[in-house]
Formats: sequence, structure tokens, C-alpha cells
Amino acid sequence: MQERHQNKFQYFNEQALTTKKFVIPYLEELIVLSSETSVLEIGCGEAGNLKPFLDLGCKGTGIDISCSRIDLAKQYYKAYKNKHNLTLICKDIYQVNPEGKKYDIIIMRDVIEHIPNQEKFMGFVKEFLKDNGKFFLAFPPWQNPFGGHQQISQNKLLSKLPYVHLFPVSVYKFILKTFGEEEATIKGLLEIKETGISIERFERILKKEKYKILKKTFYLVNPNYETKFGLKPRHQIKFISSMPWIRNFFTTAMYYVITK
Repeated sequence: MQERHQNKFQYFNEQALTTKKFVIPYLEELIVLSSETSVLEIGCGEAGNLKPFLDLGCKGTGIDISCSRIDLAKQYYKAYKNKHNLTLICKDIYQVNPEGKKYDIIIMRDVIEHIPNQEKFMGFVKEFLKDNGKFFLAFPPWQNPFGGHQQISQNKLLSKLPYVHLFPVSVYKFILKTFGEEEATIKGLLEIKETGISIERFERILKKEKYKILKKTFYLVNPNYETKFGLKPRHQIKFISSMPWIRNFFTTAMYYVITK
């Protein structure tokens, strides 16, 4: 698993494929994509998620706080035919002026669970969205078997241990050190433990910030697992998805489309 995360070009292609096959069809039920459509990806990394939109002629903007990842994105798109429709920005999102431009679509795949103070963020980012714009978010509920992103661990056994991230911080940190994880990895995994988000908390934030849910889907098997592991996506059983709190332990991905 660690090799996958270190191979950024492979990750770029996986992001593009998942978005093309699953995210765009999910959005197209609610919005027509064309050369007039503007798309913003927050936490874009190498901007693989934007490529399928650019392929359709949309205008894309990617923002990420990591300049090294933005530099890789520029490299990957250097010879791309529609690169003139792509803008890449290395900045903290809070340093970007939302009055500069508003977008038809905002996308965030597997990003919201890494952001501190999601309440503040969801209130702020709303200003980037047009009044009739659509905001797509996908994330793994924190309590699911690999909601702690432990698959990035160097230790192969640890990377395959489900639910290990749910131990108290002191115990979890002890386990990570015992398995020989580097300090940088431990720091990253503990940060994810601080920012991980449940379905219920996410929806409370949406209500507080006056978002409307247009569409949501509970996945027992994350669509991204088809790209990564060849596993077909599966919707969560309705009985499980109707059970607050418990559903977080058995749902590997949530898809949402929301609007102001």
C-alpha cells in the first residue's frame, strides 16, 4: 500500500479514472457539464480529479497548500491538450479571496477528513460557490475499518489492521511506535485522528451552515476500491445506513452533492 501512495503519477491516474467513472456520472444527474462549466477542486494534490472535467472542456482550478504537489501537477499537465483551461494555485484556502471568482462545481474527494475545524471551513468555502452551484464531497467516515488511513503505514501488517485507529491516542501512538513507524508517519496519522469526521457530525455542520443536501449515497464498498483493488462498488445495506452512529463502522465511503 505504501508504494501506491509514493507513486504520485499512479495516484494521479487513479484519481482521474475514479472521477471519470463515478464522480462525473454522479454529478451529471444534477448539472450539465460543458465548456461553460467552471470547476474548483480544493485540496487538489496533483489535480488528477480535474482531468476528466478538463477532458469535457470544463474550466478547472485546483488549489492545494502543498507547493510540491502543485509542481507535480504542472509537470503532469505540461503536454496536455486542454492545459489552457487549467489554473493551479499553491495557497492555503483561507488566503484565497472568494470574491475573485465563483464556481459552478466544487469538488473534494477524500479531503474534508483532513481539514481542522470543518465548521469554519464549510462556512468559508460556501463563498466560492455560485448560488445554484453544486458541491461534491466524498469521504470515509472516521469509524470505518480504515478510516484512520493506516494503509499508508510502512509496516505491512499494520497497514492491513482494521479499526486500529479507534484506540485512545496514547494507545494508538504506542502501537504505531511498536510497529516501527517513522515520526513523520505517526504525526500524520495522529493528525488524521484529530480531524476524522463522522456522517452525523458532517450533516450537523451542513445544517448549521445552511447547506441543502441534493443527493447522498452510502457505500459499503468505496467506488475508489475498483480502481485500486478491482473490487466492484456496493451500496450500503439500507438497514445499516438507516442506523445513526453504527453505520459509520461499516460504510467505507460517503458521496454527497450539496448546494447553498
